[in-house]
Amino acid sequence: MKLTCYKIDTEPAEMVPGRADRDWMDAFGNRHPYRCLPLVVANTTGWELLSPVSFTATWNGGPRTQDIRIDPDGDTTKAHLERWAVSHFSGGVITFHTGYLFRTEPGWDLWVGGPPNSIKDGLQALTGVVETFWLPFPFTMNWRFTRPGMVSFKKGEPFCMVMPVPHEAIDDVQPIVKSIEDDPKLKEDYQNWGASRNKFLEDLKTPESEAVKQGWQRDYFRGRTPAGQAGPDSHINRRRLKSPRPAKPGE
Repeated sequence: MKLTCYKIDTEPAEMVPGRADRDWMDAFGNRHPYRCLPLVVANTTGWELLSPVSFTATWNGGPRTQDIRIDPDGDTTKAHLERWAVSHFSGGVITFHTGYLFRTEPGWDLWVGGPPNSIKDGLQALTGVVETFWLPFPFTMNWRFTRPGMVSFKKGEPFCMVMPVPHEAIDDVQPIVKSIEDDPKLKEDYQNWGASRNKFLEDLKTPESEAVKQGWQRDYFRGRTPAGQAGPDSHINRRRLKSPRPAKPGE
């Protein structure tokens, strides 16, 4: 599927494949959170839009657009800042423009939100799903203060992530609740995992144990069950998304 990004600004926000790194994950001893494969894959499932400006926003808690003050930082000018970040919706909401009109192919929407697992104290990214397969105008990316205070964005910091999602397929999904007793093989695999996990955690209490040498269980990361059976060939432990490129003639 193609994701066409029509430039509606002469210099739109830089767009890059989602990056795995997060400051709070780096701060852990031994970068422990990177062992959680679902976190890492989520961080890289989509394309980031990087802020063209540096600024500090201050909210006094009031309901009006004037209750948010947005001041440029560093080499960002006020005129440049106003092209990208504004107080538009009031109620403690900061609005970013992207510089693009996105178009997906029929049957696909665009999930729009903050970079997954990216924590910004005092500010929460809002998430939307946009029908970009027909919409003839752009969307904005919005963040809302969680309390009165001050927050900053730096030039080059991701302020948005976009990811194509099927438009209607989820409507056909039917959640079904069953007892695990109905699937003896799955129950056996689950119990084997539980026993393996409990033994590993218990062995961590012994300094010279193999569990301490391993540090963590890598079965899911390696795409295999605790019994050593290989998972599907489609298992991934790293995304390799394509970088945006200029359109070719006639494309």
